[in-house]
Amino acid sequence: MSSLRYPPRGIYGVTRRKLIQYGALAAGSGFVAACAPNRTATTETTTADAADTTETTTATSGELISVTYGTNWYAQAEHGGFYQAVATGIYEEYGLDVTIEMGGPQVNGTQLLMGGAIDFFMGYGSDAIKAIEEGIPKVTVASIFQKDPQILMAHPGKAESLEDLAGKPIFISSAANVTYWPFLQAKYGFTDDQKRTYNFNSGPFLADEESAQQGYLSSEPLSIQKEGGFEPVVFLLADFGYDPYSTTIECRRELVEQNPDLVQRFVDASIKGWYSYLDGDPTPGNELIKQANPEMTDEQIAYGIEKMKEYGIVVSGDAESLGIGAMTDDRWRSFFETLTEQGVFNPETDYTQAYTLEFVNKGVDAYEV
Repeated sequence: MSSLRYPPRGIYGVTRRKLIQYGALAAGSGFVAACAPNRTATTETTTADAADTTETTTATSGELISVTYGTNWYAQAEHGGFYQAVATGIYEEYGLDVTIEMGGPQVNGTQLLMGGAIDFFMGYGSDAIKAIEEGIPKVTVASIFQKDPQILMAHPGKAESLEDLAGKPIFISSAANVTYWPFLQAKYGFTDDQKRTYNFNSGPFLADEESAQQGYLSSEPLSIQKEGGFEPVVFLLADFGYDPYSTTIECRRELVEQNPDLVQRFVDASIKGWYSYLDGDPTPGNELIKQANPEMTDEQIAYGIEKMKEYGIVVSGDAESLGIGAMTDDRWRSFFETLTEQGVFNPETDYTQAYTLEFVNKGVDAYEV
């Protein structure tokens, strides 16, 4: 396994003007973290409390509004645009003093968000709809990733398509049971007797050439190359019909209703940060990533950026014309209907409450750096 699979000595809140070490964010395991590339973290916040952004807050001349964004994992290339916006002063241009707080499998992002500990959180489509079913008033305001980086890996020569994995042992996490596994069962005939517990150690996969393993596009394949000495066959589930929005920006519904200007500025600045990171020089963002996560390597960051571009994780589909962060009603409806057919969602759920298109889809030219 790569060094990313082990927790760094500390977790950090990062602003342009300071890097403040802090412990864990909050106790409890979160559904979001369980579906993200999995690592470990504990929490105790020593940074200043975030401003209460549910009240009307308008930046005045020379005054920045403090905003906190919680990520779903340790700092990495997959978070690069946010760090780039901090490092290059883009957030400040929009009147914001942004602190990025890292998450992990012991961090419940929804709990932190709804409790006011953070203002925005890095979520994903499945959890956003589940939150509506549970009566949690949060809303997705942008989706940075057009493709979820979730993959299955196989040994070379053992599978050429997802269909070839039917009947083979597959190492998956428990979160897969309520995300992509029902999809694979319905579309490709996978069965529960194929499932093996994935504890985020690739040893069992490496030892069994007939097996497959879940992973994150920009992480596990590189680990397998280094540990196993071979390049695994990679199946990006997003290219096979599994299409949830991922690496989203979500916030409390009351913030959208009471201070849409703040939401718009954070979304716009974040999107601009992503264009700067992918199209410009990512060095400023990468330096903050490595300061926040000392175990992150230049090799892993470069690999992550390469794969995000190669597979169109950020810029593909609707984002090519509507801009990074794009979302559409059709895409949300399609995802909801697909997983409802597989029993993941209640068909009576008003999934449209999980998102708003108010802050995105401005077109590529609107975000030129």
